[in-house]
Amino acid sequence: MNFDELDQITQQRLLQDPITVLKELNMPRISNFPTKKGLRDITVDVINKMISVPAMVVRSSEVKPMGTKITYRCIECNVLTEGRIQGLITKIPKKCNECGGEVELDPINCDFIDFQKVRLQELPEDLPAGQLPDYIDVTLLDKLVNECRPGDRVLLTGIVRIEQEEHKTSLFNLRLEGNNVEYVGGSQNKSQDISETDEYEILALSKDEDIYNKLIESFAPDIYGNEIIKESILLLIVGSIARSVNNSRRGDINIFLVGDPGLAKSELLKFAATVAPRGLYTSGRGVTAAGLTAAVVKEDDMYTLEAGAIVLGDQGICCIDEMDKISDNDRSALHEVMEQQTCSVAKGGIVATLNARTSILAAANPRDGKYDLARSIKENVEPIPVPLLTRFDLIHIVRDLKEPTTDQFIKDHILNDMQDKQQTDIDIDIFRKYLSYAKKIEPRLSDKAKQLLGDFYMKMRTINSDTMTVTPRQLEGLVRLATAHARLLLKDTVDTDDAERAIYLVMQSLESIGADIETGTTKYIGKLSKKDSFMSMFANGNVSEDYLIETLVKTGEFTEQQVKDMIQKALKSGTIYEPTQGIYSK
Repeated sequence: MNFDELDQITQQRLLQDPITVLKELNMPRISNFPTKKGLRDITVDVINKMISVPAMVVRSSEVKPMGTKITYRCIECNVLTEGRIQGLITKIPKKCNECGGEVELDPINCDFIDFQKVRLQELPEDLPAGQLPDYIDVTLLDKLVNECRPGDRVLLTGIVRIEQEEHKTSLFNLRLEGNNVEYVGGSQNKSQDISETDEYEILALSKDEDIYNKLIESFAPDIYGNEIIKESILLLIVGSIARSVNNSRRGDINIFLVGDPGLAKSELLKFAATVAPRGLYTSGRGVTAAGLTAAVVKEDDMYTLEAGAIVLGDQGICCIDEMDKISDNDRSALHEVMEQQTCSVAKGGIVATLNARTSILAAANPRDGKYDLARSIKENVEPIPVPLLTRFDLIHIVRDLKEPTTDQFIKDHILNDMQDKQQTDIDIDIFRKYLSYAKKIEPRLSDKAKQLLGDFYMKMRTINSDTMTVTPRQLEGLVRLATAHARLLLKDTVDTDDAERAIYLVMQSLESIGADIETGTTKYIGKLSKKDSFMSMFANGNVSEDYLIETLVKTGEFTEQQVKDMIQKALKSGTIYEPTQGIYSK
């Protein structure tokens, strides 16, 4: 029942005494309720009042039957006695009121309704800087159960109740008794704040011939250069269109930044999480699979499903810093999320599949702290497996190059930024709204763009490398990038210009990791990789450990400890074996 459809007297009574009015109206579900409160605004002033709360569902329990009428039957005289229900507690009669005999539950004469408990948490964009998010538990009854899942953004209408803490202290907990759940999905974000004036300004900006470059310059203006990376992240935020052909085909773009420390990778991730219509930032150290995806938690003898960072970032972006610090077992949880865009959980009797339609923007440092051009991308980010790397549409290598001219510009940029705030052509507020507005555009792929992307994909297929595989997944990535480029320019059609820009970005990504489209090979600048040098020692058969260490250390490329580590790793992977103690062969 819509609040606006009620007469004025009923509206006023519902605001003052919702419990009585709802009973009179036979407990209807009230939508469009005018009193909206944030979780931080729920205080003693609204106890027993009805409010609407915009929030995110982070936990939901299993559905259980709750008794509204509990009846007990006397074992001796069959007289029925009703138990007294107080909240979630039932007081069982100790004996029969008629004969004093023992009583037992009589399910036939009991009434039950479905019961579920969910937990709401503050929306990330409403969270004050440096503070932990507030949360409140909500009880859902009857037809309201299973109306929302972890990760959903909802506008929940309900009555504020109080529950006494254990041990009968004078402290009470606040709880919401759900009346209506309005699912707002991914639309309850900053794009809702776009007014007609904002839309007019956005459309005027899109007609600027240099709007694309202005958007790139407005992204993380405190960071000098890195235009290709900034452009790629802008396309990631805007995203492509999720198409459905038999099975769902993802529209979200994934990008991986890897390179030398101290080059603002983390700052780029944080800015992206801030400026995106819906973004979350997390760091790899201390992150678990459950924290990234979802977990089943046992609380009060009930199993509850709790959403992780990627599920909470549904229809937005999730920035994962220090990805190389995540353990292998925890990192494996990303495989399903990054391609199927779902998160499956089966534990404690709960089997669920949650939506995880999230773009992943990840960053990592190379294995030895500095990117080694003599190694492949696989060797540089060794803890991260190749199947996971192929799920990224773009991989950008960030290197610290000593170029006097560039260093001079960076120096001036940083020193000037210390004094004055960087000026951009587009205000940060309208910049956010422009990106939100661009996500609504749904351009169609033109025939010429299809031809261009298809020809480039066939050329990519000629790349022959054990560290770089080109599959149809890369073709889909090209389409996503071209569509995102058209979206960013607010175009209705993906034309050849968009396709050419997508091809250029992929070319830049491939060249940075050493792939040569023209020759179809993977090249590394410098000498043989350390792995190749190590394996070449076994070309003539058995090699002793002492000879191996002595020869490789003399090259100046290895230390004694590095050689020993490579021996142990090769033994573990089965690349070499030890026929006799201290002697190795492949």
